Amino acid sequence: MDTLLTGAAFGAALTASGVYQPSVIISQLKFENFHMIQTFLTAAGTSAAVVTAANKLGYVQLKPRPYSSIGLFSKADGNIIGGLLLGAGMMLSGACPGTVLAQVGVGVRSGLYALEGCAVAGIVWTGFLHPYLSSSCGLKPAVSPKDKKEDEKQLAVYECLGVSRSTVFLGLEAMFAAIITAAVMFSSVGPEAKIPPVIGGLCIAAAQLLSILWRKQLIGTSTSYEEVGDWFWGILKGHMSPRRYNNILFTVGMTGGAWLLSRMYPALGEVTEVAVSPLAAGLGGFLMVIGSRMAGGCTSGHGISGISLLSTSSFLTIGTAFAAGGLVGLLRG
Repeated sequence: MDTLLTGAAFGAALTASGVYQPSVIISQLKFENFHMIQTFLTAAGTSAAVVTAANKLGYVQLKPRPYSSIGLFSKADGNIIGGLLLGAGMMLSGACPGTVLAQVGVGVRSGLYALEGCAVAGIVWTGFLHPYLSSSCGLKPAVSPKDKKEDEKQLAVYECLGVSRSTVFLGLEAMFAAIITAAVMFSSVGPEAKIPPVIGGLCIAAAQLLSILWRKQLIGTSTSYEEVGDWFWGILKGHMSPRRYNNILFTVGMTGGAWLLSRMYPALGEVTEVAVSPLAAGLGGFLMVIGSRMAGGCTSGHGISGISLLSTSSFLTIGTAFAAGGLVGLLRG
């Protein structure tokens, strides 16, 4: 029940913030509207404060997210390549692995096609791509215990830089605050912003707080598509019940929370139309889930939760995702 309720809170927060709308995501990646970045940085910065407090108080002990390697050129090549696929998929679909669930709950048509692409990606990832990358004859190289220990020392940005956690935390908060202030002062938001984007970001951070308090876990959504893939292949083998479903429950709660809030406050469910074809939405959904699983997280798992942990892998993933989304947006015009 805690998982469903936390998911519902997150889905409702995404809906209230307006960042679930395809027009918001696409216009941000085209640098035409800064609604999304205001919301995202507020959510990530506030979540970082929440996570820091929870760790300091000893309520939880949340560690930085590990690198994701597929053995091509570095220990973080999965984060980089996965981030590129994630960003390209976001631009094509006008969604991300988390917001697509809010889109479905509200009734955004393109979100249904994107979700289909996400589900297919989960099946392909679980049945083919992940086993290949993880196999002894695949791309992932063996890592010696010594190298693994060294890698674990540099999971966080402050460890890589050789400075204190407080220095990076305070610097990050100041940088986020400066960017948000500049965006508020020198840019405008569209009709999708029923509440100020900063307030929307605080709503998302509140959902993160609930997840820590109730589940002692951080929010994340892309693993649910891997669980869908597991379920699909299990059914083919005669196992009707899923082996794991905790993340599926979370995402079901997200869709339900978005649906409920949009019915209680219809203005929050008013969608600004933007041209996203079924093909683009489906392909985008496929790419962003493959990318998310390759990187070990998506815009919620890496973007909000991973950055709040000051994870180096999360900054790499989200940085490449926004860069790829911006490039695809430029090419599409």
